[in-house]
Amino acid sequence: MGWCFSPVLGVLCWVFLLGCANGIGANWGTQTSHPLPPSQVVQMLRDNGFQKVKLFDAEEATLNALKKTGIQVMVGIPNDMLFTLASNFKAAEKWVSKNISGFVSDGVDIRYVAVGNEPFLQTYNGSFLQTTFPALQNIQAALIKAGLSKQVKVTVPLNADVYQSPSGKPSDGDFRDDIRQPMLSIVKFLSDNGAPFTVNIYPFISLYSDANFPVDYAFFDGSSSGVVDGNAAYGNMFDANHDTLIWALQKNGFGNVPVIVGEIGWPTDGDMNANLQYAQKFNQGFMNHISSGRGTPMRPGAIDAYLFSLIDEDEKSIQPGNFERHWGVFSYDGLPKYQLNLKTTNTGALVRVRNVKYLDKQWCVLKPSVSLNNPKVADSISYACGNADCTSLGYKTSCGDMDSRGNISYAFNSYYQKSDQEDVACGFDGLATITDMDPSTASCRFKIMIDVDSGTTSIRPLHQFREQSLGFLLVFFCITLLFDMPLIV
Repeated sequence: MGWCFSPVLGVLCWVFLLGCANGIGANWGTQTSHPLPPSQVVQMLRDNGFQKVKLFDAEEATLNALKKTGIQVMVGIPNDMLFTLASNFKAAEKWVSKNISGFVSDGVDIRYVAVGNEPFLQTYNGSFLQTTFPALQNIQAALIKAGLSKQVKVTVPLNADVYQSPSGKPSDGDFRDDIRQPMLSIVKFLSDNGAPFTVNIYPFISLYSDANFPVDYAFFDGSSSGVVDGNAAYGNMFDANHDTLIWALQKNGFGNVPVIVGEIGWPTDGDMNANLQYAQKFNQGFMNHISSGRGTPMRPGAIDAYLFSLIDEDEKSIQPGNFERHWGVFSYDGLPKYQLNLKTTNTGALVRVRNVKYLDKQWCVLKPSVSLNNPKVADSISYACGNADCTSLGYKTSCGDMDSRGNISYAFNSYYQKSDQEDVACGFDGLATITDMDPSTASCRFKIMIDVDSGTTSIRPLHQFREQSLGFLLVFFCITLLFDMPLIV
């Protein structure tokens, strides 16, 4: 490995590898019941000056919408495809031919293929340890065979839990012992092929997981709880976490591998620390930080990053927490949730998705005459929350200020909207009624769903979205909340 021995040469190395102006990217996930038309989302990306987008799957409609836009694209391969791609080179060839070669020739500026998504996450219990690296090798070989390996680089988006520091100091960072060998194999392969290391860094998750985590350390205003590591002082978690990775790479002889921050952001609902104020503070702080060009103590210069995420997804798994469906800078219908200056436009203001078509202006609510003691209420709430999205109901969430009747109405309306406002979806054994009076409160928005054209996409059956174990937990949560029962864990 070649090393950058002086600060000046170090900066020049990273300018050469990554470019001076990387621009900001966005993660565009599509786990939503009523997606916006891809062409409208792409226009919104352009209106807001996003120069890069990271996709979690190679969806044809999405890639078609990105043709000849100048937006750089990272195309993802889901974890459930890793086994097939690892064991069958022909499958890798076919995937590249279908999802990369054809679109590149049609004008999609594909720069990266992301092989898997956080496959070494500790909660996966090693499920993808044996397949990630072989899949990476086969995709790279397929790109070479297709003549695309110089333009399109492979990478593996990894969670920041693949490395650690026993002391908390970045200089003590190294890869986790249980995955050390597969990590070194992957990093060497990336280095040999001029490809980047992609890492997802989430200060919010640290705050969510640890009640003693210092709140100010998650943001970019400086912290009294910062870390001093030799001559380097860290006033925010992002820099410290990022440089823990840099130290891990350097210790193992890969100090020149470029690093992409594949995901970074803050959710706006579903937890007491997931709110508009914190999300705006974090994301604006991050944008100010990277636009300064200072980088981090161990990696001065430009930072290549993708915000997580672009738009809320109402069908993401809530296994990590109810906040998972609320990472978007934009709401489900493309409305900016808060002011954020991306440093990419003259106005500095976010631009909403244009020409969004909604369903009729009506909502499904609990009938005023229905008693909360009605025995049908509990089952109706269970059904609504088990098949729709009730993650905005809870302690210190956006809808946490409503009474029980408001909570029940929210659940009913969520199911009604997800069911395309079908009359039968507002039955609930005679407990509900349709109204044209908006039941929203100052902080809680009762949604009207997007009118999805049949020519754009098809609405999948609700049973495809059910996750039985998670549904049970959500239903239990809803019932205890709505009826003011004590929540016993």
